[in-house]
Amino acid sequence: MKLATLRDGSRDGRLVVVSNDLTSCTAVGHIAPTLQAALDNWASLAPRLQEVAASLESGAQPSERFREHDALSPLPRAYQWADGSAYVNHVELVRKARGAEMPESFWTDPLMYQGGSDSFLAPREAIKMADEAWGIDMEGEVAVIVDDVPMGVSAEAARDRIRLLMLVNDVSLRGLIPAELGKGFGFFQSKPSSAFSPVAVTPDELGDAWDGGKVHLPLRVDLNGVPFGRAEAGADMTFDFGQLIAHAAKSRPLAAGSIIGSGTVSNKLEGGPGKPVAEGGVGYSCIAEIRMIETIQNGEPATPFMRFGDVVRIEMHDGQGKSIFGAIEQTVEKADG
Repeated sequence: MKLATLRDGSRDGRLVVVSNDLTSCTAVGHIAPTLQAALDNWASLAPRLQEVAASLESGAQPSERFREHDALSPLPRAYQWADGSAYVNHVELVRKARGAEMPESFWTDPLMYQGGSDSFLAPREAIKMADEAWGIDMEGEVAVIVDDVPMGVSAEAARDRIRLLMLVNDVSLRGLIPAELGKGFGFFQSKPSSAFSPVAVTPDELGDAWDGGKVHLPLRVDLNGVPFGRAEAGADMTFDFGQLIAHAAKSRPLAAGSIIGSGTVSNKLEGGPGKPVAEGGVGYSCIAEIRMIETIQNGEPATPFMRFGDVVRIEMHDGQGKSIFGAIEQTVEKADG
């Protein structure tokens, strides 16, 4: 089942069920007006939504054309957005570029930060920033939405709490990060609003590509129409989503509708850092990573961060080359004022 939230003039939009090929949808306000409402009562409402999805596929359900440009992020705002860093290769490169050793504990205890969840960008909404010098970067990720999760849940039990999956562009302002982390109190200004894919999907939509904790498909990241990243989301993921959820719930329960991100999808190549797509590698899911590799190899970075007018596109295809979640496609623009 595929679900989306369409604009209707309200903060939280209206919930629709979307066809598998992403061409049509049908409103389900009589079942749940919003995705959060559906998640709050998932056990009783999900079967009804599944029935609508089946009718939509068979042509028995009245429908309207689905346009990704009309979609908000599936949850336009959420009670919780916690982003992990499951691809330790990415963390290792960051630290190596600045000459720092990586603590051994990073391989056994996930990194995670609590992001702002009061407003998410729509998947086709511009990334508006005041200054290019802030180091505007995309971060292509996978995320899950969970049902209610009890405190102290095991990683195995946590996997059963996953209800939906999405893609993420976790926008980062690299120029602001060092000063913030230097204060020893985490991200805030350096992590503006993120954007999620037009559609959230139930795990069964991924078929064999979903193993219960990881998605085994390439994440496609294009920058200005040129392939930038094709990293395999299931490879080099040190901590799966069950482990990330359990980490987040160690000392608190998680409410239905909480979003847990994977962190930047990152692959190694033959035990070392990856190569650009143009050189036969799988590339990168953020600009910072190629800059790290350039710094390690040449002493300084050469690839600039995003500038006004740049366009990033993040998408994932199934084995037949069809888009699963729709595409995040955003242009960087100068903020008014």
